[in-house]
Amino acid sequence: MILALDIGSSSVRAALYDTRANAIPHAFAKIERTLSFTDDGGAEIDANDAVTQVIAAIEALLEKTKKIQVEIEYVASCSFWHSLIGIDAKGKPTTKVFGWADTRSGKYTGTLRKKFSEKEIHSRTGAHFHSSFWPAKLLWLRKEFPDVFARTERWLSFADYVALKLCGEETTSVSMASGTGIFDIRKCVWDDELLKFLKIKPRNLPAIFEKDTVALTLNKKYAKRWPRLANAKWFPAIGDGAADNIGAGCVTKSQAALMIGTSGAMRVAYAGEPPDQIPDGLWCYRIDRKRVVIGGALSDGGGLYHWLKLNLKLPKDSDEQIAMREPGSHGLTFLPFLAGERSTGYHESATGAIVGLRSATDPTDILLAALESVAFRFAEIYDRLLSAANIQRIVVTGGALRESPVWAHIIADVLGRDLTLNSVSESSSRGAVLLALENIGKMVGTEISSPSNDQQISFDKRRRSVYRNIRQEHKNLYNLLFKKIKSDGDLHNRNIKPLNKRKK
Repeated sequence: MILALDIGSSSVRAALYDTRANAIPHAFAKIERTLSFTDDGGAEIDANDAVTQVIAAIEALLEKTKKIQVEIEYVASCSFWHSLIGIDAKGKPTTKVFGWADTRSGKYTGTLRKKFSEKEIHSRTGAHFHSSFWPAKLLWLRKEFPDVFARTERWLSFADYVALKLCGEETTSVSMASGTGIFDIRKCVWDDELLKFLKIKPRNLPAIFEKDTVALTLNKKYAKRWPRLANAKWFPAIGDGAADNIGAGCVTKSQAALMIGTSGAMRVAYAGEPPDQIPDGLWCYRIDRKRVVIGGALSDGGGLYHWLKLNLKLPKDSDEQIAMREPGSHGLTFLPFLAGERSTGYHESATGAIVGLRSATDPTDILLAALESVAFRFAEIYDRLLSAANIQRIVVTGGALRESPVWAHIIADVLGRDLTLNSVSESSSRGAVLLALENIGKMVGTEISSPSNDQQISFDKRRRSVYRNIRQEHKNLYNLLFKKIKSDGDLHNRNIKPLNKRKK
């Protein structure tokens, strides 16, 4: 058996798989959690609380499967990318765990752009300058929290901190390192130029596993606590997006995975090296030393959908109502940036907007406009991906699309492409397991992993034609809004006083 851990920002999942990557029925545990969001743009969680949740997921699974008398030989895991935590010389946290949605360092992206050629850094690290990546976060911490910065001995991803607590090793995979924005994805080493500017030495970062097949074992404390895992080999965590592509069977340039969970992403993964020129507005990370993944990420996906359902008090049959409405019949243009923008513009100050509200507008109109707007943002990513890959098949994954099948149809109509709805409910966990099986020689390549009972979603040519015009209106509003932000100045740098403190 293989224990799979999927460490996300909104939940931790643990499951058991056999050596053909088949999930064992009822061998599943899930611990829900949320990051704390602060008024100044923070998105964080206490490090030890977060580790406790991982431990709780493992123990819930072990309890649920205690009657399965089969040895658990391996642990495969994936984790959310871009997280950052500092620890001192004794391994104790000096900071919270900062998530990708933490925008408090946004004002320092301008400093980075003045110091470096963003085009060159993008080519080396695969990342644009943005608050979701480490360079801006580390600069923010060094400038505004110098005492914290000075007493921090190591900067880690949260997955690395979990490995430290459970296995006693300060190490990371090339996959997790590649999501930091300070890792040279071509040489597979920390980027020296960025480290010097940030006043970080290589010893302040986790060591990178020299081989993808290297594994850890539990320390004495947890080996005693979990006898069934005492001899298990723990593979280093890979990025959850990379695992999702593998689990969905999308590991060649002809296949793309489109995922909507709390956020959203569209990615192409393949064996080989990064392209000579990474498409502008997209990122490029590594799955391992043999494979890369290229794509774009949306900050608003399922989180936006649930926000709308909560705040608009939508009727229970809202999805059925949407299915009966014509594209754009609401007359609204919606910009889905409630959590800011990542791909493709990376505007730190982006906020949501709705234009075209009338007295006759109802909550379902707003919901439809929002779902369409997310599809338009995916179309921007898709257009740029086509310059790097000949995409013949698009597989859609994620709980939000299973919850709202009509959304998948909207995306198909906007893209003008038939979609394949992935039948695997836990594709990220499955992807981590498949990669582990390949590393131990029990599976030859992950290409054979594509599920066979997926549902096909066909696009409608008439609706596709209508959406072309509506998408242009979306582009026009997008350009207008960000032209204004640029002329007015970055919102992060505005010194706006509360009304009760302004001079009369």
